[in-house]
Amino acid sequence: MSETDSFIDEVTEEVRRDRLFRLMRRYGWIAVVLVLLLVGGTAYREYTRSVEAARAQAFGDAIIAALENDDASDRVAALDDIAAPTDEANAVLDMLIAAEQGVAGEGEAASERLSQTATNGDLPEIYRQIASFKALTRPETPLSVEERRVAFEAMATPGAPLRLLAEEQLALLDIETGDTDAALSRLNAILGDAELTAGLRRRASQLIVALGGEIEAS
Repeated sequence: MSETDSFIDEVTEEVRRDRLFRLMRRYGWIAVVLVLLLVGGTAYREYTRSVEAARAQAFGDAIIAALENDDASDRVAALDDIAAPTDEANAVLDMLIAAEQGVAGEGEAASERLSQTATNGDLPEIYRQIASFKALTRPETPLSVEERRVAFEAMATPGAPLRLLAEEQLALLDIETGDTDAALSRLNAILGDAELTAGLRRRASQLIVALGGEIEAS
């Protein structure tokens, strides 16, 4: 390489370097802002997670403390004083309160609380279904057998999260109305379901035996 070519290369490199420096001076602040936004966003996200975890921990601790009361009425009062951090947490809290109200002999209040949760359109479907299921199975429910049957059949549709529990309740309604054959058929269908749990298997098997039927599913 000649001295002229070397000089041209050096000048070209200097021009490129000058252009790069000018670009950095003109647009370098954008990179700085992007870095700050990235770091700040990460820090805010971690802070938010920390706050949410602390609120959830405090909520759980408050529930445990409330349930340590010996008297059911005291447990109801203590649970009722807890501020839930989210709508979903409030739904869980309401179901806990309803359970304690039932123990305290406040069955109608428990049923009303569960019904309010079941009809709260702001809650995810699973919370409303659980509350509705609990309300339907309370002895204070004002609904007739047929009204309860319609409600449980809606929960027993394929893919529904409480499908098998609803089928169990439908079998109990069959027993209540004296239709033993329908109850036995439904209970054996439950035993043959792939999603059957151990607890439900035990209850269904016991019911079949109590009704004088035979367990058909393996």
